[in-house]
Amino acid sequence: MRDRTLEAAGRALLDHIVLPPLTALQFLTLVPPLVRRAFTPQELGRAVGFFPLVGTLLGALLLGLDRVISPSLPAHLTSALLLTTWVAATGALHIDGFLDSLDGLFGGDTPDSRLEIMRDEAVGAFGLSGGVLLLMLKLAALYALSDRTAALLVAPTIARWGISMGIFLFPYARAQGLGRAMKDETQWPQALLATISALAVAWLISGPMGWMALGVAALLGWATSRLTLSRIPGLTGDVYGAVGELLELSILLLYAFLNR
Repeated sequence: MRDRTLEAAGRALLDHIVLPPLTALQFLTLVPPLVRRAFTPQELGRAVGFFPLVGTLLGALLLGLDRVISPSLPAHLTSALLLTTWVAATGALHIDGFLDSLDGLFGGDTPDSRLEIMRDEAVGAFGLSGGVLLLMLKLAALYALSDRTAALLVAPTIARWGISMGIFLFPYARAQGLGRAMKDETQWPQALLATISALAVAWLISGPMGWMALGVAALLGWATSRLTLSRIPGLTGDVYGAVGELLELSILLLYAFLNR
């Protein structure tokens, strides 16, 4: 009986404490596979609460790179290398969603046609133009920052909080798929954990300004989600990526504006 109790406790620890952050890290970045199997819907849902902390880890990586290369490289080259690493570390996952969302939301005549365009791997005029502008603005914002410490840590953290909230708060557009499974298994504990994590990181790193960034992100994330719902019946994995990219950009621009 005691052995069974210990086994059950170990399984609960693995399922609720160990696997969720590993799932989030593996899902959102290009780290080598830590779990060499397909994730279950329950594991994907539990991982949503740890999305902001994955953003913090990504920010720490970028900050470390910044500290290493910025003393010996010009500011514009440092900014370009930071942005390149930022995109590469995520496997361009969110940018791909941003491009597909622009093509689908603004290129179709009906909700069904928009969803179909978003499935198409080809990049259209809306996606290409938006992607170029997005990267140009991110690069300009990074270059404008005299001290990138807070922005590099807060932006990816809050952006992934926005993705978590999009998954939890808004309907999903498709009947099946990875995003559907994640949406169905994300409950209020995951939303609460994501929010507490984002609030804590934003305050510890940047104080009131961090919470201001969180407020800006909340408004922009809500507006983006409402715009999406006016075009298609719910959010998709691509839209989650688009929300993340827009929130990262908005926070970088906010820090660049306030620290000028």
